[in-house]
Amino acid sequence: IQERVEKPHEKMDHLEQLRILRRLNAAEAFEKFLHTKYIGQKRFSLEGSESAIVALDSILVESANDNLVEVDIAMPHRGRLNVLANIAGKSYERIFREFEDVSSPGFVQGSGDVKYHLGTYGKFTTEEGSSVPVYLAANPSHLEAVNPVLEGIVRAKQDKLGKGHDYPILPILLHGDASFAGQGVVLETLNLSQLRAYKTGGTIHLIVNNQVGFTTSPQDGRSSTYASDMAKTIQAPIFHVNGDDPEAVSLVARLAYQYRKEFKKDVVIDMITYRRRGHNEADDPSLTQPLMYQIIDEKRSVRKLYTESLIGRGDISVEEAESALVDYQNQLEKVFAETKGDLKKTQQIPVDNKPVFPSEVNTAISLELVQEIANTQINLREGFTPHPRLWPQLERRAQMIKDDNIDWAMGETLAIGSLLSEGHWVRLVGQDSRRGTFGQRHGVIVDYKTGKGYKPLKKMAKKDARLFIFDSALTEFAGMGFEYGYSIAQPKSLVMWEGQFGDFANGAQTIIDEFIASGEQKWQQESGLVLLLPHGMEGQGPDHSSGRLERFLSLAAQDNMTIAQPSTSSSYFHLLRWQVLNPHNKPLIIFTPKSMLRAKPATSATIEFTNGKFNPIIEDLKSDRSKVKKIVMCSGKIAHEIAGARDAANKDDISIIRFERLYPLPVREVQNILNQYAQDVKIIWAQDEPANQGAFPFIITELAPQIGKVITRISRASSTAPAVGSHTKHDEEQAELIKSVLEN
Repeated sequence: IQERVEKPHEKMDHLEQLRILRRLNAAEAFEKFLHTKYIGQKRFSLEGSESAIVALDSILVESANDNLVEVDIAMPHRGRLNVLANIAGKSYERIFREFEDVSSPGFVQGSGDVKYHLGTYGKFTTEEGSSVPVYLAANPSHLEAVNPVLEGIVRAKQDKLGKGHDYPILPILLHGDASFAGQGVVLETLNLSQLRAYKTGGTIHLIVNNQVGFTTSPQDGRSSTYASDMAKTIQAPIFHVNGDDPEAVSLVARLAYQYRKEFKKDVVIDMITYRRRGHNEADDPSLTQPLMYQIIDEKRSVRKLYTESLIGRGDISVEEAESALVDYQNQLEKVFAETKGDLKKTQQIPVDNKPVFPSEVNTAISLELVQEIANTQINLREGFTPHPRLWPQLERRAQMIKDDNIDWAMGETLAIGSLLSEGHWVRLVGQDSRRGTFGQRHGVIVDYKTGKGYKPLKKMAKKDARLFIFDSALTEFAGMGFEYGYSIAQPKSLVMWEGQFGDFANGAQTIIDEFIASGEQKWQQESGLVLLLPHGMEGQGPDHSSGRLERFLSLAAQDNMTIAQPSTSSSYFHLLRWQVLNPHNKPLIIFTPKSMLRAKPATSATIEFTNGKFNPIIEDLKSDRSKVKKIVMCSGKIAHEIAGARDAANKDDISIIRFERLYPLPVREVQNILNQYAQDVKIIWAQDEPANQGAFPFIITELAPQIGKVITRISRASSTAPAVGSHTKHDEEQAELIKSVLEN
């Protein structure tokens, strides 16, 4: 790096100078055109920082010349429209239509999003004719949230290329100075960059440092000297460059590209620049930064400064400088006029031919396949020495098939092994997921003598199937975001993120709200990500008890996801297989058990894997329906506790309906069962969680009106915390709750 930076200055090639000028012409003219044609509309312009287009252009020229497979970009809203038009190849016509608030022909239905959040696929072509595909990721207004999502997308695409590649998909992340220093997900994502579960061969970071965050000055926004100092945590090289010197920007951008190419690590460009207008076009920045904006108002644009510099040095003529700008302005005017003339044409909304969600599919497997998968747990590779305490557990798994007593972990093993045998990819990344929080999984076992890991299920992979099981870094925001991105680029695979406990998902709420729950509606961005969230009130205190079921149910609408709480190993097995085999590609949220992982009521017979299917509700009754006076609806662990207490008390007038799936609500299935009972049968919803949490708020507003029945709640009283801290108090509450279910 020193050799490349500290060398005598060489005059830039004339053709390269003209290219930089053309890039600045395009960037500035585009912004001014939008400003005059769409006065007052928000666009979060790049004015003052147009050299960012020069930086991206230089990187993409290098990428195209090196024949990279693709360049993937994520960025905030500032300058996004300019990047879409001048880098990613989005047509001016499409952008003008979005300003006119008129969709393009063949648009996809959904809620949509504002124009400065949208992404695109395009192609970047150099003036010499080489090209590289470009993907710009859609993003919300939550700054930096898209960073791990893009990294996950890139990793999935690179994994598709197989082993032996040289990271030919380049991720580029654009940042603001305030958000790079202020948003914790930046540091989380940087920390992932060299870890084996997440490595993408290095990311080029471009900080568009306009020295202000909305109205906040740097002295109020960070404690560090530089906005880029966060990147020092991974020893990434940081290049500070003046945005008013576009030739220097181009040289630094190429240097950053070459560093990533050579070392496969992250590199940062801190481009010092300014923001010509306010945070948005209707904002007056002089109210909060009057001195700064007195200087900015008197500044000539970077295009003018560069043009004057080239003319003053005799590198170009005035005629050369102005002709390129006029040509570009004329092109914009032509497309604008054509778009205006086309707006009155009628639009046809495409017919949605997707199958009804959720669809039923055959998820059973053969007995021979069950046995083959079970054998992988004991037929380890030659020379492998299992831990002496683990070997009996592996032997029990193989024995479970013969004993008709398959537990939760073995059910999961059968699901993963069978999908691999059918050619599907499986990726499980989470906190302590190789072993499992509760020591139940052992998807990767460690040689007792060498310490090397081994995946017994890997031998089940057929065709092009691949199995990835990793322990994640101790991160939720970036960790879940990465897996969401991976699931976008690797559809119809079993991609799972697991929290050590369900409430760890709290740290990734932005990813859940902005991407998982609404990404399809906003951006037509489909994801089949599975969240595994250990959940259950078991006397362990307020934390690690609740995966916040109520939050996910509050986000459930428009068939945007599946929310389930399977109560048996076979139900879990069929659910995981259904997620991959059904024709839809939607997120699946599974609230998994803790104490029930090894409990007898949660086990299943082998035939339930070879002949069964996923049932959204399970009816559990002791006698003829005509004798039933009370139906208890519930979900999860409490169903087994109620059933055990009912059977012990010989109460054959109580029927239990276990909800294995909570969303989409199985209304038709529930109604079909209720029709077989007396009209005056009492219906109760029972849950471990407090009244203001759990499924009840959703059930009472969504299910009760649809089935036309009164549903009475039995639960803990409303509470700010999910559970009490005392185990003794918990046991007392639980006993009283079960008693109320049986007697009330």
